[in-house]
Amino acid sequence: MVKKEKIDLFRQLKSRDYLASGTPALVKTGEGRYLTVEGKGAPGGEDFNRKIGALYGVAYTIKMTRKYAGEQDYVVGKLEAQWWSDSKSEDFGNLPPEKWRWKLMIRTPGFVEQKELESAVSVLLEKKKDQAVKEIKLETIAEGQCVQMLHVGPYEEERKSVERMKAFAEEQGLKFSGLHHEIYISDPRRVPPKQLKTILRIPVSRL
Repeated sequence: MVKKEKIDLFRQLKSRDYLASGTPALVKTGEGRYLTVEGKGAPGGEDFNRKIGALYGVAYTIKMTRKYAGEQDYVVGKLEAQWWSDSKSEDFGNLPPEKWRWKLMIRTPGFVEQKELESAVSVLLEKKKDQAVKEIKLETIAEGQCVQMLHVGPYEEERKSVERMKAFAEEQGLKFSGLHHEIYISDPRRVPPKQLKTILRIPVSRL
């Protein structure tokens, strides 16, 4: 029996969706399938940490169930997040972190089905895991044309990169028209703040 090669979506889609440098650039991103969970409040807060744990718990349960069943295996994707505020007229970055809204995301192969999510949630609840697993969803997200850039440094200094992205968009006759999206390349538990790598992505449309 020929063993199927493990799928790594980040590597597979890097040239299209995850290619970024220290200079803002226009990219045309493809439609993606994600495990997601929403919340509100400061990153690193109790709700945020609970839901990261729930999201990864579901992601790895689905992956390992498939692996042990002899089905297509894959690498669990990097953590991603979209950020916004309740006020459409105000940039979330100008508000206190307690008022930020977020959607935590892990990109997942398109063959993962809703029934697999439901089964994983049931398994985790039987093991007395956090009830937050019941909030995990399986979504298809399409952002289309975006400005994308690699930010290197502390998360608190991302504003400088976002301003560069905004100026670049305006030079192209474009404006921000979607949610602020971050892809976390580095693990902040292991990498010093000055060396953290984060891909910043914001959908754009014509002025």
